[in-house]
Formats: sequence, C-alpha cells, structure tokens
Amino acid sequence: MNPHVSHADDASFDSTVLQSSEPVLVDFWAEWCAPCKAIAPMLDELAESYQGRLKVVKVNVDLSQKTPRTYGIRGIPTLMIFKDGKVQATQVGAVNKATLTQLIDKQLA
Repeated sequence: MNPHVSHADDASFDSTVLQSSEPVLVDFWAEWCAPCKAIAPMLDELAESYQGRLKVVKVNVDLSQKTPRTYGIRGIPTLMIFKDGKVQATQVGAVNKATLTQLIDKQLA
C-alpha cells in the first residue's frame, strides 16, 4: 500500500473527495480488473510526484456501489478528477502516463 494513495468508500467519499481542499484524482477500480492492476503502479508514482497539489483516491466498485452509480461509472478503470466537489475531467480505460499527466496538468493549470 502506498502512503500517498488514499482509499474511499460510499461512506467516506464526500469527506475524502468532494470536500477536499485540493484537486482529487479518483480511480474507480476492482480487484479482478487487469487494466486496473496495470495502471496501479503509475497512479502510485503520480500520487508521489503530485503530492501537495493533487490527492489520489481509489474507490473499489465492488465494495462501494452507490458512488460509482452516482457518477455513471460503466467501465473500469475510470479515472475522474474532482475540483471543488465537481467532476472536471474523466478518462475511461487504462491510459499511459503521458496522457494522464497531460489530463492532470490541464486541471491544475
């Protein structure tokens, strides 16, 4: 477990993500999802490199089903960037680090 990556569930999503003072990259994932596992190391790296500017939070869709339903999650991994409690960007499917970094940087600008 990476100390720079938080975990949220239906009960803690509001306080962890929506009420965060900094932008949050949320990874909707599941244990059985191979692409989710493939991007996990990259998310760990990004959590460290953006520390203090962006929070990375993982939501397991099997353990928390209300939150993914609220945001219309149909496929995983789905990455969403929240800022001031609102979705600013969404990326469905596994992407490379350069694409995700570009998406993040655009939201932090």
